[in-house]
Amino acid sequence: MAGGNSTADSDFHCSDEFVAAFRKSMRGQVWRVNAMLLTDVVLAGVIVAMGAYGQRYRHHPFTRFVFLGATTLFLPIVSYVVSSTDSKSKNYSNVPWVFGPEVFGHFDGLVAKCKGEFHSVATVTWAFLVQIVVINTSTVVAADDREGRNIPPPYELFVQGVWTFYLGASSIAQKHVYFPRDLLLLFVEFSPSALICFKIVFKLYAFRNAQRSFALGRNPHLVSGYSQQLQQVEEGSPHGEPPVGDGQHVHVHVPPPPLMVMGEEVIQVEKQPQGYVVKDVKNMVTVDRVWRLDDTLLAVPRPLLLKDLCLSFALFKLLRCRFARYKLGNAGSKGVTTDFFWGLLMKDGEHVRIFRLIADEVSFVHDYYYSSLPICYAKRWLHIWSLCISLLSLGYCIVAACLLGLAICMTDWEDIVKTTQMECLYWCWGDYVVSHTKLESFGRVYFVAVLLFLIVTLVMISEIRDIGSYICSNWTKVGLVCWYVNHTSWQHFVPVQKWVALLLRCRCKLMKHWNEKMGQCSVLVLQPRTVTPLGLLRRVLRLPDKERSVRVSPAVKACIIDALRSHKSTGASLRRSRVHENFPGAYNSKGTSDAILTWHIATCILEARHPCQHDQEQEQGSPPAVSDDRITAVHLSRYCTYLVAWYPELLPDDVAWSKSVYKAVKKDAGRALAARRAAPGTPEAEYKQLLKLLGENSRHEVLRDGARLATELVEYFTAAGEGDEATWKLLAGFWSEMILYAAPSKNEKGHLEAVARGGELITLLWALLFHAGIVSRGETAATPAGTV
Repeated sequence: MAGGNSTADSDFHCSDEFVAAFRKSMRGQVWRVNAMLLTDVVLAGVIVAMGAYGQRYRHHPFTRFVFLGATTLFLPIVSYVVSSTDSKSKNYSNVPWVFGPEVFGHFDGLVAKCKGEFHSVATVTWAFLVQIVVINTSTVVAADDREGRNIPPPYELFVQGVWTFYLGASSIAQKHVYFPRDLLLLFVEFSPSALICFKIVFKLYAFRNAQRSFALGRNPHLVSGYSQQLQQVEEGSPHGEPPVGDGQHVHVHVPPPPLMVMGEEVIQVEKQPQGYVVKDVKNMVTVDRVWRLDDTLLAVPRPLLLKDLCLSFALFKLLRCRFARYKLGNAGSKGVTTDFFWGLLMKDGEHVRIFRLIADEVSFVHDYYYSSLPICYAKRWLHIWSLCISLLSLGYCIVAACLLGLAICMTDWEDIVKTTQMECLYWCWGDYVVSHTKLESFGRVYFVAVLLFLIVTLVMISEIRDIGSYICSNWTKVGLVCWYVNHTSWQHFVPVQKWVALLLRCRCKLMKHWNEKMGQCSVLVLQPRTVTPLGLLRRVLRLPDKERSVRVSPAVKACIIDALRSHKSTGASLRRSRVHENFPGAYNSKGTSDAILTWHIATCILEARHPCQHDQEQEQGSPPAVSDDRITAVHLSRYCTYLVAWYPELLPDDVAWSKSVYKAVKKDAGRALAARRAAPGTPEAEYKQLLKLLGENSRHEVLRDGARLATELVEYFTAAGEGDEATWKLLAGFWSEMILYAAPSKNEKGHLEAVARGGELITLLWALLFHAGIVSRGETAATPAGTV
């Protein structure tokens, strides 16, 4: 370009001052754009991570603040980045046009016209893809009005998608489109906007159908009326007495109850003043129908697991009624449902099965209240449409990744490295003379390309996760079993059996929300650990240390179930423990929290007296170094203390009081143990040192009571001539009864938040006791109280 002026002089050059100012300005602009883009990457990561896993900590004020800030700033930053790279804002000029063209020749200046097409296309595409991931990880809940959990699809994402589309269209409108290269760029840039529309419209349609569905949105009201119908039928027809026994034998067999599993949409329902009444249950699948299904027809290993899964689904519907505070006529009271559940509890060796049953039930609760998976089961084939949309999104990502990879393969590596974000063509004016044009490049395009490739990968992962969750979901398995029950003509068709068996065998660890672990905490820290940066951050944010958690062993499960059976057999009400009667002067507890801390201190002291021998090799046939009773006592002791420290709302006492007691005891214990020797010698010396320090240096009565209780326990069993195993057996029984005493609660909100965090052992026990007919601490196990 000669400049469009007949007096152009080829010897005229831009001054170094003008060029330096131009380069400084454009480099600054590129750095600002990249910094803002990198900031948006961080914000996108925060939005996606909290959308997928943030329900675990969404109750935390800091988490809510970060999530709100990220969602607020994300789109304005995208708008700035796109607008900063369009053809208008990329032009540069330092010529003072304000003086008019008649005096133009008296001034010198530099003018530049820049372009960065790939940068703007990549930024708009990147913003679209982030919004797709956010839609995939967003929670959509269609619940009963009394549950208070209705969460519609994220409409604001549709508005954001429209705005992002406008940004991309405005940048495209300022340049000519050439075939085929630019058409491919248009496909890569704007196809995600169509996917966003498809996903939001689909979720809106599924949400509206789920709200009106008797299987989802209106299910608690229907189940409440149906359970009262069952109660009326049971009162008019005799059934067996509740199964009782000594834990070894069950005297009365109780058939499975006709609880709803699936099929509410095909039954006849009539609304009456007292609620819904079911008129015809011919096509509805109930627990008793699933139980009668021939095990050989499922053609899968351990078909009882699938039957238990259907039972968990039916129990989940009863638990939803409790969250909605509907009256239940058959659950939470004496009836065939409670009797059947007690029949499972009283069977010897079924503790692992019972905990798996309740864990599956809680996983259904988690899916329903903290994901968008269940709404796709409002109508038939809705989940198939969801899979198709996910496959379209996955196909787009594959095509986009292939195009990006093809462009890289067809370009030399040196050219890729040299490819820039922005190319500017500049020239100078001075004394009516225009210089030759020169080309200057700024930035590196691989910075944006890497970010685009990462977000494409993230979208593919989220879509594969969604597809896997639909295929391997327990919801799909329950639906398949119910379809199998209703279609008897297909049950003996071998190809159908094979396909059903194949789908039922699918397992996905992502769908397992409770990891069968329980947190651990102690007020007597005898072996301090090294503080890591992550642990320090969690401490600053007041989050539990996840490293201090242990797996809930079968021994712990068996001990808890045995303690519950003992209450059933004796008809005793749930109380803190009958162990108190043998040690009346050991402590003077005012509530559950200080009782937990007192017995926890005693357990820790006895643990120091009898340390584990993990490192010693055992001879063949010798007993294990750590008994089951000791494992149960130590783990439940620390878990109950963990509840006092981090989640006192799940315990019977006042939350503020429990927190104050724990802080005071923890502080006093640290001060009392400050003079402790690191290596006192033998375990007996360690035991005596702890008793002396806590007896002489402690000020809080809980610490003194705990030390006195440990002394009384040792003296009691020494005088009785019994060994250490008797002590641990007593403590295991105490802690099992303690956690059973603490589990019943009317704090449904607190347990729902615990489910969002991944589940707590006490929440599983809370649900288990509810189905066993125990909804408060003053009720006896033999004659459970009435309805919720």
